[in-house]
Amino acid sequence: MKNEKKIWLVSTDHLEDGLWFREEDDFKVGMNYVAVQVLLSGVVVLAFVLMSNHVHFVLYGTRAEVLDFINGYKMRYSHYLRHKYGLQEFLRNNGLDLMEIPEDEPEALEKVIAYVHMNCVAANICQHASQYPWGSGGAFFDPNPAKGRPLGDLSLRARRRVLHCSHDLPDRWILDDGGYILPSSYLNVRFVEELFRSPHRMNYFLNNSSKARKQIRPGAPEPPSFRDQTILAVMPDLCRTLFGKKTFADLSADEQKEMLRQLRFRFCANVNQLARVIGLSFDAAARLLDGV
Repeated sequence: MKNEKKIWLVSTDHLEDGLWFREEDDFKVGMNYVAVQVLLSGVVVLAFVLMSNHVHFVLYGTRAEVLDFINGYKMRYSHYLRHKYGLQEFLRNNGLDLMEIPEDEPEALEKVIAYVHMNCVAANICQHASQYPWGSGGAFFDPNPAKGRPLGDLSLRARRRVLHCSHDLPDRWILDDGGYILPSSYLNVRFVEELFRSPHRMNYFLNNSSKARKQIRPGAPEPPSFRDQTILAVMPDLCRTLFGKKTFADLSADEQKEMLRQLRFRFCANVNQLARVIGLSFDAAARLLDGV
């Protein structure tokens, strides 16, 4: 039974004081590494989403294959972060959660796939899961699938430059014009579409997922209105404009307090978002905002 293939929800812990993906190019690399790990681990990907500070995957395979996939993904992306930003062992202690999806529970898999896809909507990044490019939300029931070039049309050197790896991916897989492998190249699209049966039924599960309910629950905190990457990109300019300094670390304690207040006011950012963008613990960011 140990080697029996099952369906798993694989999630990483939310980073409170940092971002997996700081800019669009990081997301593209992250997307391509999903394709690489599919090839190396042998798992089947049913759904996934890459968020700023965590990732979710719905995978079919043995427990060993699934662990090989996610640990290999973290290791590969950590190497990229070290090379680009000088971050050492950034994801080493980022915890994992593996949840086996029960086969005998009606609609369990539909609910899990909807939960994964609604992460971006719950974060107020987009209005529908299909609009978010960094995941599989747009791969199903799409009457106008995205176009690109088969990898076989590229030279080996061009492939390695674009994909940030030396592995030979299948020639038939499609490279989007943005520079990443389209998820439809390796997702089991047919299985998921047959599971939901229709776009209308899939939308029903999306709109009734726990992520959707969280967004509209009375008394729930307001989700951020701007992406983490947007706030991160403007911080150097704000530091220079407001205080004549280069980075947040260069600011005095009083200036850091004012900086957080400015970011909260200008971008409707909550404490959790400010903490992970700046690289502070939640408590440290809260103390600064409260003037403690």
